[in-house]
Amino acid sequence: MPPITVLIADDHRLFRNGLVSMFASRTDMTVVGEAADGAEAVAKARELKPDIILLDVIMPVMSGLEALRRIRAERPDARVIMLTASGSDTDLLEALREGAQGYLLKTCEPDDLFRGIRSTMIGQTAVSGVVAASLLRQMSEGGRHGGMNELLTQREMDVLRLVAQGATNKEIAARLNITVNTVKNHLADILGKLHVQNRTQAAAYALREGLVANETTSDAPDST
Repeated sequence: MPPITVLIADDHRLFRNGLVSMFASRTDMTVVGEAADGAEAVAKARELKPDIILLDVIMPVMSGLEALRRIRAERPDARVIMLTASGSDTDLLEALREGAQGYLLKTCEPDDLFRGIRSTMIGQTAVSGVVAASLLRQMSEGGRHGGMNELLTQREMDVLRLVAQGATNKEIAARLNITVNTVKNHLADILGKLHVQNRTQAAAYALREGLVANETTSDAPDST
């Protein structure tokens, strides 16, 4: 199996060098590029198409959050982990809302970073323990489903509603005028953000949170 390719985007050269040194000791992951600001991160992501992009939040020229938006606009399937010193709830929620698959603090242990990368590669969301606690607090304080509104994009909310109503991927694509692959990408992001394993669990979550009326269940197959 080829190694996981990684792009590092951070404006601190010393930090980038430290990460490169850490990855150099591994055979399952390799750094294929570096970027010193958000604009360069977008360009390198476009050029190199890495498996994983490690993106700082606060960078010159273009912020990491804006870079995330542009990268995801160009490549909806791009896997981005925010690796940052910012523990801001606002940054956290915006990053996840814009499609980041992970949010790790720079104080995390190397093994936590490597574990987060592997988790992201299989469609899971990687978050630091402190960040996870903050996220749960935000969701619990957000009202009946206000926290979910903050966590998911509007399009992801649309997809989740239709999943909970029992629609197949093809039906969702037709209703929202998007491709089936785009539906699958949105669904993968939804599962990761809600920390559930499949569309049935996602539908149950939506019903429990009052996002849709408890009239239908989602038994639709994943591949249709």
